[in-house]
Amino acid sequence: MSDPRLLRALKTLSEIKHTYVVLSSKGGVGKSTVSTLLALYASSMGIPSGLLDLDFVNPSTHVILGLRVEDIVYREEKGVIPHRTGLLSYFTIVAYTKDLPLALRGESARSALREILSIVNWGNLELLLVDTPPGISDEHLEILYSLRGVIKPLVVATPSRLAWHSVLKLVSLLRDMGYRRIYFVENMGSGELVTQAREAGAEYLGYIPFTRQLEFSIGNISKLLELDVKTHINEILEKLLST
Repeated sequence: MSDPRLLRALKTLSEIKHTYVVLSSKGGVGKSTVSTLLALYASSMGIPSGLLDLDFVNPSTHVILGLRVEDIVYREEKGVIPHRTGLLSYFTIVAYTKDLPLALRGESARSALREILSIVNWGNLELLLVDTPPGISDEHLEILYSLRGVIKPLVVATPSRLAWHSVLKLVSLLRDMGYRRIYFVENMGSGELVTQAREAGAEYLGYIPFTRQLEFSIGNISKLLELDVKTHINEILEKLLST
């Protein structure tokens, strides 16, 4: 690990009690929504929490939170201080790209990733959720290999038979990387995946049922905090904070 930015990232993240990298084997499973809700609910409980959106092409967490691009402001103090929404610290690249897709590939993407991970000053957080693009790319491998000692993988999936095969491959890949504990959340389900997740060797944290309320709550934090599935979200959050 010769890049000093990765060393700084390791130091920064090691000071956070719980850092979860949120992954999915495919798109459309609601990974960004789950990441945002967990971080938001934690902050609403008075827990210093952070949300980092590492999707360079199609970031969406700011939309879920109801933040306009022009309202996302960072300041510099021993690095970049994230935007604050209540007790939630938030960083997304859209503040720089003005919500335009950032077409980075290969070393350019990895360099941008290292830069973000090294310069953001999260302060004294108890929980950080890192939202990543769907699938597994070179950028995912960069994070998972380089920051292995300070991050925990959190896999989000829906109860789809078609998608489960790719979930198994993702869990297997994480195992091969040396992750002994892999956490799992079932989204838009009712517990159908509990047996499969455990058989795959993942720690099943719970499920978030499908709710029609969500579509009408996107962009409104007050409504998001009153979803009819909030009990399920809080139960998962409690387990995340106790691992």
